[in-house]
Amino acid sequence: MTRTESNRKYWKTINGKLMTTYNNMDRRVRGYTKPHIYKGLEICNRSDFYFWATLDNDFTELYEIWVESGYEKGLSPSIDRIDSSKGYTFDNMRWLTQSENSRNGAINRWKL
Repeated sequence: MTRTESNRKYWKTINGKLMTTYNNMDRRVRGYTKPHIYKGLEICNRSDFYFWATLDNDFTELYEIWVESGYEKGLSPSIDRIDSSKGYTFDNMRWLTQSENSRNGAINRWKL
């Protein structure tokens, strides 16, 4: 197995999915992605995020559905900020599928 194949397998594990999700959140608040939207927002601690996520029934259920689907992109667990003006805090995050989260983002952009 090549390193790339090994990485792809890891990204599909619970720990890999959570690592990727947190890294994406962190990159946003540091201003690497869409800084006009995310830069400077609050973000929870990485280890607390992992702990919170692994105890969250919505994450567990969505993760299992994603695995059973053969890792269909639209069914991947995705973090949604309930209030988009606020950061990644436990009282402002919930798990949705990637499709649901993308759809919500598009709806919110049209409202502006």
